[in-house]
Amino acid sequence: RDKWSKKMDFLLSVVGFAVDLGNVWRFPYICYQNGGGAFLIPYTLMAVFGGVPLFYMELALGQFHRTGAIPIWKRICPIFKGIGFAICIIGLYVSFYYNTIIAWALYYFYSSFSATLPWASCDNPWNTPNCTNYFGRNNVTWTNSSRSPAEEFYTRKVLEIQKSGGLYDVGGIRWQLLLCLFLIFTIVYFSLWKGVKTSGKV
Repeated sequence: RDKWSKKMDFLLSVVGFAVDLGNVWRFPYICYQNGGGAFLIPYTLMAVFGGVPLFYMELALGQFHRTGAIPIWKRICPIFKGIGFAICIIGLYVSFYYNTIIAWALYYFYSSFSATLPWASCDNPWNTPNCTNYFGRNNVTWTNSSRSPAEEFYTRKVLEIQKSGGLYDVGGIRWQLLLCLFLIFTIVYFSLWKGVKTSGKV
């Protein structure tokens, strides 16, 4: 099996595996929703006594057996082989929604090159009468039906939710998002196609 060329490649890969969108993006929201600073006490306890030991165990098992997620559990106990398949399926599901979020970010990055940001005003074709612009204005009247330009850009321009009739009619494929998603999957593929030779450097 391939080995890491440098210890730093391994360290950066482990950091990339441990620190993801869940830590950077979702954690502050969950922390705010569950009591703010008080949430840090159970979080720290679970990280010290649950998260870090399990993470270390996963690294130690992988280093000792030098196999992937599926055969390693077969070596430990043949009846646990399904755990490896479950890990791969969960990884597949996670990659679907993580790459979709990164594709949205790429679309926003592309949209930000316009002369005026499309989410900074209510003068766009996708905006509704409920759009309330609060940029550079004082005493803005905000009601329950008011929507910010940024929210309408995301829901009506990026996702085009208004063209969906519900779960049974989700609307057509947005070719711009499909192109961004294809580009993200291509980047991920070329980041991983040589295994540990490229993933650590990426």
